[in-house]
Amino acid sequence: MFHPGSGDPDFNLCRDEVIRKRLLIDGDGAGDDRRINVLLKSFTKWCNSPGTSEEGFTQYQRMLGTLAQCEFSMGKTLMVYDMNLREMENYEKIYSDIEQSITSAHEKISECKKEILRAKRVRKNRQEYDALAKVIQQHPDRHDTLKQLEALDKELQQLSHIKENVDAKLELRKKQFHVLLSTIQELQQTLENDEKSDNDDNNQESPTENGE
Repeated sequence: MFHPGSGDPDFNLCRDEVIRKRLLIDGDGAGDDRRINVLLKSFTKWCNSPGTSEEGFTQYQRMLGTLAQCEFSMGKTLMVYDMNLREMENYEKIYSDIEQSITSAHEKISECKKEILRAKRVRKNRQEYDALAKVIQQHPDRHDTLKQLEALDKELQQLSHIKENVDAKLELRKKQFHVLLSTIQELQQTLENDEKSDNDDNNQESPTENGE
């Protein structure tokens, strides 16, 4: 039985050609189980075959082609598996980045809400301050107010003195008026007494004249 070595250039070219053709036929890597079963059967048959060296070489090349296809398919599967692992790792990283971005966005939103509340509070305080400043501006300052109070105090003292003078004059006028009333009453009484006295005198003279 003939078993050529892998170092033979013709053998390598033939094997590559077989692999290329089989890949063109089964480029998706399907039917691996079937090829392995066929390879096992062919290998068993090849080992037990008493055929010529040429037949053995041909069968040997077929087995090598089938084995190469299986190895190539396994390599593709491993590549796909590795690629899927990398994609999963990439997706996990993207998912982690998205979660971090969402967390960061929530934190920024919360901070923005706090900033809005602080801005509203500052605006409210500013509006209250402006309103209070307007009220304060409508009133004179302390220095002017003290001057006005001093002037009002002086004016009040002057008015108090004037009131005292007026009260004294009024009291004097009351006394004078009382004296005047008393004098008038006395004068009236005196006049009435004089008139009565005159009437009495006239009454006394009248009988005397009638007797004569």
